[in-house]
Amino acid sequence: MAEQRMGFFTDTTVCIGCKACEVACKEWNDVPDDGFVFRATSYDNTGSLGASTWRHVAFVEQDGRWLMMSDVCKHCTHAACLDVCPTGALFRTEFDTVVVQPDVCNGCGYCVPACPYGVIDRREDDGRAWKCTLCYDRLRGGMEPACAKACPTKSIQFGPLDELRERAQERVERLHAEGMTDARLYGESPDNGVGGTGAFFLLMDEPETYGLPPDPVVTTRDLPAMWRWAGGAALALAAGVAVCFAGRKP
Repeated sequence: MAEQRMGFFTDTTVCIGCKACEVACKEWNDVPDDGFVFRATSYDNTGSLGASTWRHVAFVEQDGRWLMMSDVCKHCTHAACLDVCPTGALFRTEFDTVVVQPDVCNGCGYCVPACPYGVIDRREDDGRAWKCTLCYDRLRGGMEPACAKACPTKSIQFGPLDELRERAQERVERLHAEGMTDARLYGESPDNGVGGTGAFFLLMDEPETYGLPPDPVVTTRDLPAMWRWAGGAALALAAGVAVCFAGRKP
């Protein structure tokens, strides 16, 4: 593993909704057209993250103001998608990011409901799962992800996660000093339900306003207890069967 975990800090206060990140992501990763559906209720023509939308710029009209946020896979510390993948298609890289190998994915779809953020999805044409790779190929070449490179306002910042957390905290403190007390960080804390995320955000309202879960949890957190319960039940059943057969007369 890398000495430093790499990730994203997205400062929504300077996002202008230009969608340069969406375009750069599609162009570099050869992500196909996702329909470009105009919903007539927003300037948002992609709607949500999905198999063909790895970066999604949300437009939220709130109390006469626009809140914009470029959303992405969170690259969770405790990633449930990794827990449920039966083929090893999902793996953790040397940068501590989570990537899907499309040539290994069998399209089972177990990772889709496992993600607490609703990030992963399957494409209709081939059934395989797809999501942000944090431009793994670019990272291996010493380059920053395409979305961060294209962002004209530096709303999307890339770097060592510890440094980004310090920078984000300083930014929140500065905003509070300027009277913007609604500013808060989302996903940066190692004490949250997924052990912290590799992509976190500075928000100006509650997470739900941006379509984010307020208290995300690792959806596979109860699996060990469930397996222990299932194992205990199987042993009890086997013991009961053995007693029944032992009690039968020849």
